[in-house]
Amino acid sequence: SMGDSIKNERGLLLLLFRTETPHYVLEYNCDDPLVSPLPSAALTSSSELFSTHSPSFAKLNRRDGAGGWSPLESNEQQWLQVDLGDRVEIVAVATQGRYGSSDWVTSYALMFSDTGRNWKQYRQDDAVWVFTGNSNADSVVHHKLLHSVKARFLRFIPLKWNVGGRIGLRVEVFGCSYKSDIADFDGRSSLLYRFNQKLMSTFKDVVSLKFKSMQGDGVLFHGEGQRGDYITLELQKGKLSFNSHTSVTLGSLLDDQHWHSVLIERFNKQVNFTVDKYTQHFRTKGDSDHLDIDYELSFGGIPVPGKPGTFQRKNFHGCIENLYYNGVNIIDLAKRRKPQIYTVGNVTFSCSEPQIVPITFVSASRSYLLLPGTAQIDGLSVSFQFRTWNKDGLLLFTELSENSGHLLVYLHGGRLMLLIQKETENPVEITEGTNLHDGLWHSVAINARRHRITLTLDNDAATASHATTVSRIYSGNSYYFGGCPDNFTDSQCLNPITAFQGCMRLIFIDNQPKDLILVQQGSLGNFSDLHIDLCGIKDRCLPNYCEHGGKCSQSWATFYCDCNNTGYMGATCHNSVYEQSCEAYRHQGKTSGFFYIDSDGSGPLGPLRVFCNMTEDKIWTAVQHNSTGLTRVQGAGPEKPYTMSFDYNSSAEQLEAVINSAENCEQEASYYCKKSREEPDSPYGMPFAWWVGRANEKHLYWGGSLPGIQQCACGLEESCLDMRYFCNCDADREEWTNDTGLLAFKDHLPVTQIVITDTNRSNSEAAWKIGPLRCYGDRQFWNAASFNTEASYLHFPTLHAEVSLDISFFFKTTAVSGVFLENLGIKDFIRIEISSPKEITFSIDVGNGPTEATVQSPTALNDNQWHYVRAERNLKQTSLQVDSLPKKVLEAPAEGHFRLQLNSQLFVGGTASRQKGFLGCIRSLHLNGQKLDLEERAKMTPGVKPGCPGHCSSYGNLCHNGGKCVEKYNGYFCDCTNSAYEGPFCKEEVSALFEAGTSVTYTFQEPYPVTKNASTSSSAIYVDAVVSKENIAFSFLTAHTPSLLLYINTYFHEYLAVILSKNGSLQVRYKLSKDGLLIFTIDSGNFANRELHHVKINREGRELVIQVDQVLKLKHNFSEIDFKAIKSLTLGKVTDSLSLDPEVSKANAYGFTGCLSSVQYNHIAPLKAALRHPSIAPVTVRGSLTQSNCASMMEADVNTATTTYSSSGVSCLEGIEEVRGRNSCTNPLICRGSTT
Repeated sequence: SMGDSIKNERGLLLLLFRTETPHYVLEYNCDDPLVSPLPSAALTSSSELFSTHSPSFAKLNRRDGAGGWSPLESNEQQWLQVDLGDRVEIVAVATQGRYGSSDWVTSYALMFSDTGRNWKQYRQDDAVWVFTGNSNADSVVHHKLLHSVKARFLRFIPLKWNVGGRIGLRVEVFGCSYKSDIADFDGRSSLLYRFNQKLMSTFKDVVSLKFKSMQGDGVLFHGEGQRGDYITLELQKGKLSFNSHTSVTLGSLLDDQHWHSVLIERFNKQVNFTVDKYTQHFRTKGDSDHLDIDYELSFGGIPVPGKPGTFQRKNFHGCIENLYYNGVNIIDLAKRRKPQIYTVGNVTFSCSEPQIVPITFVSASRSYLLLPGTAQIDGLSVSFQFRTWNKDGLLLFTELSENSGHLLVYLHGGRLMLLIQKETENPVEITEGTNLHDGLWHSVAINARRHRITLTLDNDAATASHATTVSRIYSGNSYYFGGCPDNFTDSQCLNPITAFQGCMRLIFIDNQPKDLILVQQGSLGNFSDLHIDLCGIKDRCLPNYCEHGGKCSQSWATFYCDCNNTGYMGATCHNSVYEQSCEAYRHQGKTSGFFYIDSDGSGPLGPLRVFCNMTEDKIWTAVQHNSTGLTRVQGAGPEKPYTMSFDYNSSAEQLEAVINSAENCEQEASYYCKKSREEPDSPYGMPFAWWVGRANEKHLYWGGSLPGIQQCACGLEESCLDMRYFCNCDADREEWTNDTGLLAFKDHLPVTQIVITDTNRSNSEAAWKIGPLRCYGDRQFWNAASFNTEASYLHFPTLHAEVSLDISFFFKTTAVSGVFLENLGIKDFIRIEISSPKEITFSIDVGNGPTEATVQSPTALNDNQWHYVRAERNLKQTSLQVDSLPKKVLEAPAEGHFRLQLNSQLFVGGTASRQKGFLGCIRSLHLNGQKLDLEERAKMTPGVKPGCPGHCSSYGNLCHNGGKCVEKYNGYFCDCTNSAYEGPFCKEEVSALFEAGTSVTYTFQEPYPVTKNASTSSSAIYVDAVVSKENIAFSFLTAHTPSLLLYINTYFHEYLAVILSKNGSLQVRYKLSKDGLLIFTIDSGNFANRELHHVKINREGRELVIQVDQVLKLKHNFSEIDFKAIKSLTLGKVTDSLSLDPEVSKANAYGFTGCLSSVQYNHIAPLKAALRHPSIAPVTVRGSLTQSNCASMMEADVNTATTTYSSSGVSCLEGIEEVRGRNSCTNPLICRGSTT
């Protein structure tokens, strides 16, 4: 029949016309006006002003009566309802005000229902959708629904109306008739679909259906085979579980008695599982690609074979519509009693729906429902069901009569508590259940007779709790549900906890059901802030907006993300805990070590553990793999090749991101061989060894060579052992040789595998070593653009960041104001600007009106120094951070629009309107972890220059201890030439161990440079110059006295000596031609106490200042001083000791035994020169001088747990290179035990 073909066709179209959005395109016209042909009685309302304003006059464009509907009172509790006669498909709505009046509605919501009960709010974008209404009485405002709705009843809920008038409304609804096949399952029935042959073996299955359920559990369909294959779709606790060797759960709150659509598409092992608008794609774990089902599929339950009326699991209780299995309309076959369908139990073909009225407690403080009861009954009986996400809330309060106290039932920490309180008696308390804030329906029954009270949870009589009261219990006459009214005094209602937010239904008092529609009409009880006849619960964790694996939990009003162990932080686990590169860590002043870096910041790639080597100007990032040692290979041939795969403990995408964001990368590759070749004999031959790189590509070039050339480094340099070959190993010699070099073409890295095939001949052997992946240079950290005119800007593609967004960059400017970046949508936009010299503003509109986060700085930000800005927006917060000033955080509204929809280009350094452009520099711009290449774009844009000079003004203070900041095109570096320290920030001490006879003598002769690149003027001290000042600084650690630490002498027999006396006090001795000998003693303790001490001796003209360990110890004024013609400076033992004073000579007998560190004399660093540039600096070293680290020696000395004991019973401290693996300890300072 025609009807059948439409049904079938439409059912199939459901499957065939799936589009990107989850609704289905049905190819026919569906825009008929549905209200105008209805009888007047089909329109009803909450109330009417006069009979002339009744809902029967509310059809669009009608002018009879008063020209439309107006309620008795204009408030948010009013509604206009349309009964469309049958379930129809609704695609659009239109509204007008009341004809010729000042009454119109400016915004409204829609609700729909199949039965006129249990309404559902129309939602779009996960929010209750608010439609824009009218702006006058007569023009029509038309809205197309994004998702069509199938319903019989529709309600218009006015939310706002014309300020000078009241609610006035005329409406039309557009759509078409909706044909469907429905089966009603009563919880004890099922339909079996029997196959034509015994076994159904399918590669491809498509199942589609819609269902509405009363219960949270029940089997929708099931099939199984004797070979162990099975497929099951089952409701479990309001979620839908699909099971076929792999279990996947989707959806939530599916027991809400509303229609939900399901689509399962299986092709081999790939499954697309869709519930409503959420889809999961996954692969099943079964053995084969096809699904073997025997005999039948059952819908609605799993009957037990041979036992009529019994089922394996809980059956589905509810209705199923348009059920198709591989194009077969199952319900249509059942209706027509076709032989393929076998019915178990009672299945009917219309949906019988219970008339249950749920209510929603909306407000966290004001909602309550008051219902009357019968007073003075001996005992009490109340029952109801509730569902909520909140752990706490008052469910019920009633004042018992005959002075028997009051009774409370409430949720506390997700547990159910019952409390009876009476002034003269101990309170009686019962606790039941856990985790009752799980969003599921829970039933509560309270029964009392005389002295005994019983609390039953979820109809489980076996676990019900009982308690006994001293007084008899008599029922009261008022029952408060969910909360108490504001005016406590009249109500006699107590709430020790917060109000309840959630849904309730099936309220019985004295065993009588309460009709909540009468409450809505005002003829029963009282209430405030309730939605009657709908349950407005929403799962805020579906979809899960916690990113990067954050765990979502929720209350009624919001959701929370637990970011523990994810490597991310923030309200939605959006921001990486880690920096994006080693360069960024260095910038925080960190030193070399293992770090996690997150190359794409807040993007999808996780963090990766790397070693950051920050000891030189180039910052190296190293990623280790599982096999960095030298590995020997024998017995491998073309038939049985040797392969080794490298595991970097990371994904290919993570490594690629590290490589792509670096300037250069390399991996050392060494191939050692003895009769084992690499390259083929002829250009067309098979190679004997190769390596595999990125994207599984095979490469035949080796370390030191270039891509595309089948050669080794020696081939390029023409230095191979045998000039006929391009690799040393190809000479095929009997003795070991090697081909070693760097693989440095970064697009081919990392090395993921090595293959060797030529070690199976006699006496043939190979060994290989592949080093870690090493990269340097962060291409983004210094990536900058200079905007030279206000009209200039860079543009990038539209920013796509609907639910979460982060933007970070550095800027420097001298301008008073300007826009850093802007992106517009039709209504939505984002903008970040410097709005005044001390103010940065982040503005955003996601459809609820603009939000502005502003950070005020105490100092001007237009000071031409680099400043950092980070703006973020997620579903919970909008925030702005500037430098290290306090972050500005604005909480987002719980309801309303939340998707940021932009469609124009992203403007950087300017705006779409060309107004308020930015003058200055922007650097290191990141959007959602993506790096924007400003330099590349700037090269092609007039008015914008790539790069931005001048980093030292901002970062010069990071160069310490006399290091000089030197500008580079992309950044800066610290020149430590004149510093006693080294390292990227001149902060790493240079220290050495001195033994009894060690001496380091620095001779002042003709001018010379300390290092090759140092300028002569800065490093030279002329012999005949009069030195007007001494700036001396050093640190020492020793256990020996007396000691000579430092000695400076002049050609005029003057000297300066620093010694430790026998008692451990510190002496500074000046011998001057005018003043004679001056001795300054600092005896504030024993300085030979194995601790590190810092000494500073500063003389400026006549004034001398001595500091020890940052404490001022002494000030002195010389009468006259001309310390001139300095000859040499000695650390440790002075070898030319003839001219020494007796006291100095006594100290010099021992020299210095211990650790000296970071010695500075004016702008000379003698110890650093001796250790780093002994060949070019005028330094003489006698005795043993070993590089060390004084600070770590002290830590080792304090923390004896790190002591390593050697075999001779002598302990040497770790961290001191002096030991060098010997079993004796040569340094008496740091040795303890038998040899000391």
